[in-house]
Amino acid sequence: MDIELPELPFPLRPHGPDGDWSYEDGVLTGRAGARQDRFVPPGGEALEPASDAPRLLGAPDGDFQLIARVTVGFEAAFDAGVLYVHVGERAWAKLCLEYSPDVPTVCTVVTRGHSDDCNSFTVDGNSVWLRVSRTGRAFAFHASRDGERWTFVRVFTLGDQEETGAALAGFLVQSPTGEGCVVTYDHLEFRTGGPADLRDGG
Repeated sequence: MDIELPELPFPLRPHGPDGDWSYEDGVLTGRAGARQDRFVPPGGEALEPASDAPRLLGAPDGDFQLIARVTVGFEAAFDAGVLYVHVGERAWAKLCLEYSPDVPTVCTVVTRGHSDDCNSFTVDGNSVWLRVSRTGRAFAFHASRDGERWTFVRVFTLGDQEETGAALAGFLVQSPTGEGCVVTYDHLEFRTGGPADLRDGG
């Protein structure tokens, strides 16, 4: 069943395992189950059907910025709240606030057939602002400790203009090694158009 959020101009649809998604008073909540993750190991192992995590995704038009403050109820290594973009079954990316492995860390995963994995910087506490942007065929990830000044994390593409233009974007929750975790997203914001400079802090 689609979920309509007043902050977003497009509906969201659940994908993957049940995330028990709910929305109230400006706060979106999702719950990852035990050992749920979305990752294709770079060593060559195939993505197993069970290797999935709850996602809530929609289809934004044109260039955009999707912003949220993400708060994770960390319980185990690699628990995370994620902003996620999806082009195909083996073409997707995650911007995470993750317990990696025992310190809250902003990290990214870009999957083109197989996944990479890159830690960016640690944060105090269990909350951080995350932003995913699309400009043409390029995506950019930024993070912020205060929601005002942004730190560039990564720029990449997942395909040609037609493929990236049809991308889904939204939210993912994961608990790869644990028994599950709860993630909330608030200060939700959607902006039409990408940043003036994908690498800047504006």
